[in-house]
This record gives sequence, C-alpha cells and structure tokens, in this order.
Amino acid sequence: METEGYRCRSSRYIESGQSAVPSSVLFAAGLLGNVLALLLLGQHRRRSRSPGGRPPRVSAFYVLVSGLAVTDLLGKCLLSPIVLAAYAYNRSLSELGPGGRGQDEPGVLCQLFAFLMAFFGLAPTLLLLAMALECWLSLGHPYFYRRHLTRRLGAALGPAAAGLCALFCALPLLGFGAPMQYCPGTWCFIRMAGGGPSQLGFPVLYASLMGLLVLAIVACNVSSMRHLYGMARRQPRRGTPPAAAPRMEELDHLVLLGLMTVLFTVCSLPLIIRAYMGAFAADFNENADLSALRFLSVNSIVDPWVFIIFRTSVFRSFVRRVCRR
Repeated sequence: METEGYRCRSSRYIESGQSAVPSSVLFAAGLLGNVLALLLLGQHRRRSRSPGGRPPRVSAFYVLVSGLAVTDLLGKCLLSPIVLAAYAYNRSLSELGPGGRGQDEPGVLCQLFAFLMAFFGLAPTLLLLAMALECWLSLGHPYFYRRHLTRRLGAALGPAAAGLCALFCALPLLGFGAPMQYCPGTWCFIRMAGGGPSQLGFPVLYASLMGLLVLAIVACNVSSMRHLYGMARRQPRRGTPPAAAPRMEELDHLVLLGLMTVLFTVCSLPLIIRAYMGAFAADFNENADLSALRFLSVNSIVDPWVFIIFRTSVFRSFVRRVCRR
C-alpha cells in the first residue's frame, strides 16, 4: 500500500509537543452537555405524566432528540477514553492495539477507532436531518405531520439510521477505503489523500454524503425559519402580555434555528473540504485534518445545548431577565 505523505502512519509513540488538554476539554464538555440534556429530558417526561401515573404520550421530536443525545454521549464515551489512554501511556493507537494483518496495515484498535469516528460523524447527522424534516413538516405541513408522523415512526428512525450508518462505515474494513493513523498518533480515520481509486473512493463518497445531508438540513431549517418569521409577523406587536407571548415564542424558535444552522454548517464543512482536497489535490496536511475532525466533534457538544438546554423555559426566562436588566 502506498503510504507516502503520512509521517505518523506507523509511529509507535505520540508526536512530541502535543498536549492532552484539547481532547480532555472536548470530552468533558461533551459529557457534561449530553448528561445534562438527558437529565432534562427525563425530568420533562416525569412532569408530563398523567394524574393516573400513566406514561405520557411523547412526540417524534422527543424520541429523535433523545436518540441524538444518547448517540453523542456514546460517541464521547467510546472515543475520548482511547485518546486519553494514548496520551497517558505515550503510545500511538497502532501500538496500543494488536497489529493488523499486513506490515503497513494499522492495528485493530486503530481500525476500530476509524470506524467509530466515521460512524459517530454520520449517524448524528442523519438524526439531525430527521429532526429538521420533523420541524419543517410540523410548521409547513401540519395536517400531514399530525396524520403520519408518530412516536413509533420516530422510534424506528433511530435504529434504522444507526444500522445504515454502520453498514456504510464498515466498507473500509472490507477493502473499499483504508483506515490510517494520523498525527500525532492519537486518532485514526479513513485515508483522505494519496493512493488509488479503491482507497480514495470512500472518503469522497463519505464527504459527498455529508455534504448532501448538510444541504438538506440547511434547506429544511431555512424553510422552517421562513414559516416562523411569517407566523411572528402575523402576531400582534403590541397589546397585553398574553397576546404578545406567541410572537415572543416564535421569535425564540427563529433565533434558535438560525443559530443551529450556522453552527452545524461551520462544524461540518471543514471535514468535507479536507476530504475533497486530499482526494483531488493530494494534500497531506495532517494538522488541518486534525482540526477538521475536532470541528466535527464540536457538533456532539453543541447539539444538546441547542436542541434541549436552550429550549427549556427556565433558560429562556433567565435570558429574558438578563436582557431586561
């Protein structure tokens, strides 16, 4: 296998001058946000119980956002400890795990890490698309939404998306694409530069799929924002507080959707750009690749705050109180 350009592909130790602080901060922030989000979701479910104690009827959005929080938390708990262990022992992932079948093939732990990185980059994106579609249908097509989008459908979408992502991301383990250890030796991903069509076909396909999902999410969110803006304009601007409350709530959702769209696009585009640059320009800038992966991992930190914590009435009341002061 041609591996020129990757200076850390077979290194046994972590590159000197690297710190575990960025990985530790990302892990702590993701763990805190997703655990807090799951606690808030559980509290909301308990408060929604009927007087007889029967479980409440949950919406498709509740099921999807719960699946997103669990997926993001699982990704942090599976990937970050491996990185921190590599820093603690000053060993690369290929050195920590048993060797591959060939001389130039990374270790089994590195291959597993590459699969998990690809999976936890794509699976939350599919869930975000399902949530964006749910929001767009509820605002723009309410009759279709009430008739066809049920809790059972939301519960079925999560496992279906996970299964499809797992099959797709397992292709490099079967020969279509190649896992590769990247500098500083603490992470592995699919090879994105150099090699033949069988090695570069997967990263291009992965980046294209991510790009299409990002475009679809942005389109759904922009359409939802248009509906929210029209609803806010139809509400009375002045009058009693109860009359102005719906307008304020719709403006809250409008700002939230705009923030979510910008953050998600900024976090996802670097990896897409790096995959295309590596495939078509043979760019072996591994520092840029590491930055792109860190940007993508920020999604799992931002998601619980945008979808759950920022949507709570307590947080909104706090923000309005601060703005008034």
